[in-house]
Amino acid sequence: MPFTQFTNLDFDQIRDQIKDYLRANSNFTDFDFEGSNFSVLIDTLAYNSYINAFNANLVVNESFLDGATVRENVVSLARNIGYVPRSVSAAKAQVTFTVPVGFDSGILTLEAGLTCIGAVDNTSYRFSIPEDITAKVINGSAQFGTTEKPIDVFQGSFLTTQFLVDGSTDQKFIIDNPNVDASTIRVYVRGIGDTGIGREYHAVDNIIKIDGSSNIFLIQEVQEEKYELLFGDGYFGKKLEDNAVITVRYIVTDGSAGNGARLFDFQGNFTNENDVRVIPTASIPVTTVQKAMNGGAAENLSSIKYFAPRMYAAQHRAVTSRDYEAIVQKIYPNTESVSVVGGEELSPPRYGTVQISIKPKNGTYVSDFDKQQILNRLKQYSVAGMNQSIVDLKILYVEIDSTIYCDFNKLSSTDVLKTNITSALTRYSKDVDMNRFGGRFKYSKILQLIDRVDDSITSNITKILIRRDMKVLKNQFAQYELCFGNKFHANPGGFNIKSTGFKISGENSIVYFTDTPTDDPDKGILSVVKVGDKGKIVVVRKDAGVVDYKKGEIILNTINIIETVAANDVIEVQAFPESNDIVGLKDLYLSLDISHSKINIIKDVIASGEDISGVSFTRDYYTSSYSNGDLERK
Repeated sequence: MPFTQFTNLDFDQIRDQIKDYLRANSNFTDFDFEGSNFSVLIDTLAYNSYINAFNANLVVNESFLDGATVRENVVSLARNIGYVPRSVSAAKAQVTFTVPVGFDSGILTLEAGLTCIGAVDNTSYRFSIPEDITAKVINGSAQFGTTEKPIDVFQGSFLTTQFLVDGSTDQKFIIDNPNVDASTIRVYVRGIGDTGIGREYHAVDNIIKIDGSSNIFLIQEVQEEKYELLFGDGYFGKKLEDNAVITVRYIVTDGSAGNGARLFDFQGNFTNENDVRVIPTASIPVTTVQKAMNGGAAENLSSIKYFAPRMYAAQHRAVTSRDYEAIVQKIYPNTESVSVVGGEELSPPRYGTVQISIKPKNGTYVSDFDKQQILNRLKQYSVAGMNQSIVDLKILYVEIDSTIYCDFNKLSSTDVLKTNITSALTRYSKDVDMNRFGGRFKYSKILQLIDRVDDSITSNITKILIRRDMKVLKNQFAQYELCFGNKFHANPGGFNIKSTGFKISGENSIVYFTDTPTDDPDKGILSVVKVGDKGKIVVVRKDAGVVDYKKGEIILNTINIIETVAANDVIEVQAFPESNDIVGLKDLYLSLDISHSKINIIKDVIASGEDISGVSFTRDYYTSSYSNGDLERK
């Protein structure tokens, strides 16, 4: 939101207005304001009016969500439309372990609190659980967690706070720590007649489906990024009894610091069904199902301003794509970008379905466990009969191959220049145009960006490639489809499509994908080939699939791939785009791949004064992005 100027903020204009006002008075009609000491008083009055005007403008802008700059004001305005900013999130790992004990049956309880220690870069971090976990003892041991349903451990320290309800209307229940992961807050209320810690109350984000007997609480951010707990009034949620004791358990975290921890040492405590401390009979090895990830800072102001109105528009139901985008961001804070495609947009159409793709902040793919958790939470928002699915992220990579011509008389170091160009490209890769679904790569921006890095640069010739990474199902007959969403260039000589090497059943050599155009200018045949004797290209399988140059699609027929040259069972498939401006479709995450891009520094012999005639001045052999070059992708 642009700055809203509620009142005048020009000092000179304010001063002139004061003089004009005084001149309108008969006593000052011919008064010399500039030549008298009275001008000091006028300047003082104008200055005071300017300060008041500035404060008035500030107040006005802080009254609107888009214009507010103070976090307290932004949070307050968001709270008015029912939005609670995300708290700091703890790095979460998933583990399992077996506990040997000295008895054959019964119940074993893992107490809330410190569970294990994990290390990242030689720094140890505490990982805790926010509530007790029980398991049955069978044949002298208790199994906590399984591969299918592991235990979540959160980076941070486990703390407990208690409040005594005094019955006053202005009593507030504020957790006095800004580093609380709100998802770990557990609340128990012990009223008259209750035993132990009391009855558990559950957090809700709306009051639509609750009544006066519901044991619920709400969370809202207050000053200094702390969180206040709100309880019912007897109509919406159960009202607290006087002298009731509220016990709040939570985890205080370091945010992203614990991300990456994968090896853990067990440090937890156990009790039996009689609350008697149990000592394991042997050491407890911890099996990591998923390393620690998704830790991060509290939601920033720009994110609050963006998502608060969208959550309000969604009204706690998922109907439109915007609804899903806002809700997914809310229930999965690790979301960097999300794409939602209705079943009617799929080919062929699948009515009554919603396809969701998420780019997490940390990593490339959402784990299967997190997918299931997201889908489970989406059920409370979705329309009955609507089926949701989360598909793996589809990334469209853009790579550049740039030849940079420089005046070496002005160049300090080619290595330094490469580093500066790489840094500039990295900054551009984080631009709002990139790293998102439906993004756009603008070729002209790249050319200008490179040229402006250093005064020694005289020109650059930059070629563009696009790439999709095809995840392979090894040792299985399967079909594959890759959509690039951008028209391919179709050189009649073929080799417009290239890939990294792989092996297929029945063939010992490394093979590759490539294409051959047909009589139809929009279609091509995809073949599997290898390099034979003396570099001769040998066709292993001619009709391996089809290429649609116009749609930018590759469809691979049934094939059994048994090995890939690239890591992680991936085949990198490269294409030459018809346009150097690249767009990402709604479900394609556009990313500039700096690591696979090439930067070549060449002396400009004319600018350097070595060749005034220009006969020795040579440019990159392939000035077009459509060059074919070698068979395989490199």
